[in-house]
Amino acid sequence: MSELIIRSAKVSDLDRCFEIEKDAYAGEEAATKEKILKRIQTYPEGFIVLQNEREIIGFINSGATHKVELSDEEFKELIGHDPDGKHIVIMSVVIHPNYQGKSFTSLLMRNFINAMQAMGKTEIYLICQTELINMYAKYGFIHLGESDSDHGGLSWHEMSLAL
Repeated sequence: MSELIIRSAKVSDLDRCFEIEKDAYAGEEAATKEKILKRIQTYPEGFIVLQNEREIIGFINSGATHKVELSDEEFKELIGHDPDGKHIVIMSVVIHPNYQGKSFTSLLMRNFINAMQAMGKTEIYLICQTELINMYAKYGFIHLGESDSDHGGLSWHEMSLAL
């Protein structure tokens, strides 16, 4: 297996992260290039990438807050983000389709969870599609119920993990 590196995202990663986002998510579900850039610039410690010797193969990005409102579309643009916030809201967990099914999501999630614990965060929140509820439950996330979010015209479920 090739050497893998997990690190904070840099502005120079923007094009590849956007490519992965649009290849992995359907239609309006994918974040725009501008949103990804803002996430890299605003909260790089909450935006980690996984890369092999050739390229970035996946990433997780997030924001921090004192008050969690998972259906708040403005938070995807980090409006209300406060790096001192004890709650983390994940916006994307994504592996490029060419690398899916190889346990890379698990590697990224475990690293992300450990990093957030080390930063003194108390809880991680996310919204996901129905078919991903069990995957996130493997990491200890609890299903909170259906979300009011209609991001991308889809229905979502809210989940949380106490750290």
